[in-house]
Amino acid sequence: MKAKMVLAAAVLAAMTAQAAFNVRDFGAKGDGVTDDTEAFQAAIDAVAKVGVGKILVPFAPKGYRIAGPGREFVNGKPCRGQLVIPPGVMNIAFEGEMPCKLLYGYQVRPPEVVKWNFKPTTFGEMKMCNTCLFSDWTPPEEHDPTARPWTILSTVEGTAAKGKFSTGLVSIKNLEFRAHLDKETMYPKGGCVNLQNTSRAIVRDSQFCLDEAVGDTYLGKCLQPNPCHTVGLMMSGDQNDNQVLDNVAVQGFRYGLVLGEHVVASYLYVHNCEEGIVFHDATHLSSINHVVAQHNRVILSTTTTNLFGHAKAPCNVIVRSVNFESGRGLLPEVSRLVAGVSDPESRLRGSLVWHQPWGDGQFPVVGAKKFKVVKFPPQ
Repeated sequence: MKAKMVLAAAVLAAMTAQAAFNVRDFGAKGDGVTDDTEAFQAAIDAVAKVGVGKILVPFAPKGYRIAGPGREFVNGKPCRGQLVIPPGVMNIAFEGEMPCKLLYGYQVRPPEVVKWNFKPTTFGEMKMCNTCLFSDWTPPEEHDPTARPWTILSTVEGTAAKGKFSTGLVSIKNLEFRAHLDKETMYPKGGCVNLQNTSRAIVRDSQFCLDEAVGDTYLGKCLQPNPCHTVGLMMSGDQNDNQVLDNVAVQGFRYGLVLGEHVVASYLYVHNCEEGIVFHDATHLSSINHVVAQHNRVILSTTTTNLFGHAKAPCNVIVRSVNFESGRGLLPEVSRLVAGVSDPESRLRGSLVWHQPWGDGQFPVVGAKKFKVVKFPPQ
């Protein structure tokens, strides 16, 4: 028995010694020019061989360029990711150097705001103040809402439970992902991260956004309605386990956050999305402590199709507070508030408290007949 314990300890020590993998050791440059796709994938594959491990991503002033094309399938299973988390990885962590500074320009500021000491929004090199992976690959357009989305990082479809899980736990900490904004069409054709096929997911101090500001005052261009079903961050599918989001921001996508059951979120930023926070199923209660929502067409919604393959079901959700700005009268037009809650099939059950620090005091609700929506402070 003692020999077995010593052997087990030795195996554990060996695994621990190789459980941290620095992307620089696999050839990542982080110079903003070199394609670091293969280096990151090599680090991911190294973790996959061990079964557990952390991928360390040091800060890089120019960011890590992910330019490789997305992979439609992996061993015959749907994926659609530029970087792939292989099936069988039981516990993989991605960690940047420091918590992200969240969000950039979320509206298109006209030239006259100079007199208010605001800088007009222009395209150009965005500051790299976070540990950032950015994509400059343009995926094919996907207009089918039930199809899998293209993303920078993706799990692979598996066989476990209704969520078709292929791995046990994926965590992301202190990282920013930037999807490519096509400046001809003025909408992104791909998103950032798809974790629908991991049964557990933890995301902290991270941001999922575009590689450009949402508009340019001088060119007269701004974010347009997106025919592609893009997502900033998608968490686990149905029959998942714990889902944790802490200090997470998303900006610029048709769907900001796509969520299901067992979600516990402490602080969410949701900006410039057509649908900010989208629930497909929450048979088990999900809870969000606080949301800052600025310039979204819809803040909280339920799916109206089997979005990305998720079946529709009742959504038991508590949102303790939403602080929002409507964006009415400002650009981009696609980000002007139409509904605070959109639940046309009345699948939401629970409550939401909203606060508007200034504006017209309107928080339109569509459907949601079984969902209590309350203004703060109470009238």
